[in-house]
Amino acid sequence: MEPGQLALIIFAVAFLLLVIFIGIFLLRLTRSLSVITMDVDTIARSSNEILGNANVLLNDINGKVKTLDPTVQAMADLSVTVSKLNNSAQNVTHKFSGVKAGATGVAAAMTKNATKAAMGRFRNKKKTEV
Repeated sequence: MEPGQLALIIFAVAFLLLVIFIGIFLLRLTRSLSVITMDVDTIARSSNEILGNANVLLNDINGKVKTLDPTVQAMADLSVTVSKLNNSAQNVTHKFSGVKAGATGVAAAMTKNATKAAMGRFRNKKKTEV
């Protein structure tokens, strides 16, 4: 056997081993891709179901918000009315007392005393329960 023929046989065996290893690699890659494809399909189905549930929930919430809108608007109107009433009461108090309405004066002192008395009763009641 000549050296050229020996080199050709070695090259042929090496090429055969390369083809076998590439074939094994491609088979494993094909299996992995099929598993990944099934997983992606499962995730896609699950996400579609979740999005459908989210749409149903969002429609339900929108309906309930539409129901609550008049209530919220009524509370806003009531807040404006109470604010105007508070301003009117302060103006009347200012006119009759000649003193700026606020946290000073007889009303504040009475509130402070009433608060102290209520807290004292609360503390006494708490001590007797223990």
